[in-house]
Amino acid sequence: MTTEFTPLASTIGGGMIGLAAVLLMAVHGKIAGISGIGARLFPPYEDTKFSERLVFIFGLAAAPWIISVLTGARTVMEISASTGVLVLAGLLAGFGSVLGNGCTSGHGICGLSKFSTRSLVAVAVFMATAVVTVFVTRHVMGV
Repeated sequence: MTTEFTPLASTIGGGMIGLAAVLLMAVHGKIAGISGIGARLFPPYEDTKFSERLVFIFGLAAAPWIISVLTGARTVMEISASTGVLVLAGLLAGFGSVLGNGCTSGHGICGLSKFSTRSLVAVAVFMATAVVTVFVTRHVMGV
């Protein structure tokens, strides 16, 4: 399995994520935690921001298509994992978000920028888990 090195695209994407997080905080006073935004799409509804959350999540899903339309470059994504592995990964990520009181975007982007100790610990755990997961799946399981 190979991974492309895309420093320019990655830097631009990271900058756009940071800008979006800053704008959400500046305009609405909210943390851009995707797991929290997604979870609040389901009842019980706590406020009247359902449509804003839906547009935010739609924007995440539609971004590759929008880039393809704007640039003419076709976005290709290949997922080699089975449906069972994807479901398990989704459940584990969801459980981790609940257990950690936030996801990688909330802690990694917003929490760290606010110098939150809790977010620093959470991100360290996220990253260590990611390193172990990649090592085990690639070198132990041979996936």
